[in-house]
Order: sequence, then structure tokens, then C-alpha cells
Amino acid sequence: MSTAPADPAETLAALEAEIARCRLCRDAPRGATLPHQPRPVLRPSTTARLLIAGQAPGTRVHASGLPFTDPSGDRLRDWMGVTKDVFYDRARIAIVPMGFCFPGQDAKGGDLPPRRECAPVWRARVMAAMPAIDLVLAVGRPAQLWHLGADAGASLGETMTRWREILARPTFPKVLPLPHPSWRNSAWLKRRPWFEADVVPELRRLVAERL
Repeated sequence: MSTAPADPAETLAALEAEIARCRLCRDAPRGATLPHQPRPVLRPSTTARLLIAGQAPGTRVHASGLPFTDPSGDRLRDWMGVTKDVFYDRARIAIVPMGFCFPGQDAKGGDLPPRRECAPVWRARVMAAMPAIDLVLAVGRPAQLWHLGADAGASLGETMTRWREILARPTFPKVLPLPHPSWRNSAWLKRRPWFEADVVPELRRLVAERL
């Protein structure tokens, strides 16, 4: 007997609930155990055409449970040319970082890289449950390595210099690489005025097309 295909929204809701219960980085870590209780933070969507693929929650996001509730989020929204209301409209914008939980900080107070447990277990499943995505904003090197594969450069800088070529690839979804909007990257951006002059206007155009 045949059965009706699953409702994508129900499938994603079930997957999101499963992710909320994930404790891999605490109970089966690949390396050091997560230094606090896991709190997965993501906002997937079955209808959004635009995906923000970030790195991992920071301290403020770990506390709020909402992505980009920090100065990095303010800068990213400015780059995109959107308000907070639009940014957090899950029907139009999905936000799924490479690591779902705050990974902790290094000795200098910077955030550690995304946990290695997350992407191998969850990312392909989440992407498959978001069929409407046709543009990925790959924010930072971990997202670029996953979403670009062999097309990612040897460094963030190398990848960013090839942003037009990457965006023009005949692949689906399209991917636009971006540096992380952290204020720690201000010097990097200052040395590359072409980012504000060339990449940001194209980013705003692509975002507006999908909203």
C-alpha cells in the first residue's frame, strides 16, 4: 500500500526536535568535551530561499538562543540591507551554522571553531530538509569548506578574491562566500576596500531578489 509523501514542514520540525536533543559534543566528543551544557541554536526553513551558513553561536547567542544577537549580527544585517524583523523571518531567511552549540573560548577570549561533531551528523540532513534554498551565504571558512568543497581556496582571503567566479558556478544552490562579520575582522576588511565597494552591493541585490 502506498503512502502519501511526508510533509516537508513536519519532516523539518521532527529533525529540529531531534537536533534540540543532541548531546554528542558532551557525551561522545571528538576531542575535548563541551565545557557547558549543549544548547543547539538554528533556524531552518522549508520556505526560505536564502540560507545564512555561519560558524557557531557565541556567548550572547548561547544565552539568548537566537542567532546573531550580537554586534556581528548588526554588521551582517547592514551588509545584507535588511531589518531585524526581516532577518528573523524564518519564512524568508534560514540560519543554520556549521556548529549548533557555543564551542567555548580559547585562552585569548576568542570563540573556538565549530565543534567537529555537528556537521558530519547533521548538515546534509538539514540541507535536504530545506528544498527551497537557492542561495547560501557561506559566512567564514568552516561554512565555505563544507559548501564549496574543492572550490574553496587555501584561505579565506583566497576564497574571497574568487567570489565572482564562485557565485557564477553552475551549481545549486548558489554560494556567496563572506568573511565573518565579527569586529575582530575589521582590520581584514579595512585592507580590502573592494569588499564594501563590490561584494556588499551584490550581496544586497541577491538578498533583495529572494525576499
